[in-house]
Amino acid sequence: MLIYKIFRAEEWAALQAQGETRGAPIDVADGFVHFSTAEQAAETAAKHFAGAENLTLVACDAQKMGDDLKWEVSRGGAEFPHLYRPLRLSEIAWTAPLPLQAGAHRFPEAMA
Repeated sequence: MLIYKIFRAEEWAALQAQGETRGAPIDVADGFVHFSTAEQAAETAAKHFAGAENLTLVACDAQKMGDDLKWEVSRGGAEFPHLYRPLRLSEIAWTAPLPLQAGAHRFPEAMA
């Protein structure tokens, strides 16, 4: 199963350079890396990245994360995947730009 993380340009560059990340400042503050399912990703983008450009969508293999990935109730009572350790570059299945068009982010067809 694939789960998704949205990175700002500087966060994505840091992950590529360092090979792992604890995520964005909100991830570090919360103590885990926030992810979304394919169904949750557009709402996550609208809520946390409204109007932001130069974003990268990262698809990760949830199985590679093992027991460090927990599914926990969050926004709207839905379960969201949370990773309780750094995300490793090796866990990324694919990436895609997340362009802003007409005020909304356009997600790749690969998510469907």
